[in-house]
Amino acid sequence: MRLALHAIGRLRGAEAELAADYAKRLQGTFQIRELSGKTAKAEGAALLKALPDKALVVLLDERGQDISSCALAKKMQAWQESGPQDLVFLIGGADGVTEEVRGRADFILAFGRKTWPHKLVRVMLLEQLYRIQQINAGHPYHRSG
Repeated sequence: MRLALHAIGRLRGAEAELAADYAKRLQGTFQIRELSGKTAKAEGAALLKALPDKALVVLLDERGQDISSCALAKKMQAWQESGPQDLVFLIGGADGVTEEVRGRADFILAFGRKTWPHKLVRVMLLEQLYRIQQINAGHPYHRSG
């Protein structure tokens, strides 16, 4: 399964360095697409247009489900086994995403109920994707207990 992250905005500085570090650690096919738009509607259209056909879509949104890393690892494993060719994570811009984007999501994931800057969410997601790979590989990177 190919993994991708489609995000509104371009990372620079410390966030870009952290994101690059975690992205390098990921195994398999992984792509980051940075998109833009002048309005939330234009950003939403760009996110939707960039999606591969039949992709399983996970939207990052504060109104989504806040689940543990281990639960997300199990979901990722189940998604892999169910056969979609592409799994795409979406991160909207500072104003969030349109209802059209939200409606296209197969799963909506939250990193708690707090509002996070979308640039930090990208770093947090990349770290979680790396953590999930390590959990599913039985590696001790994730310390539970």
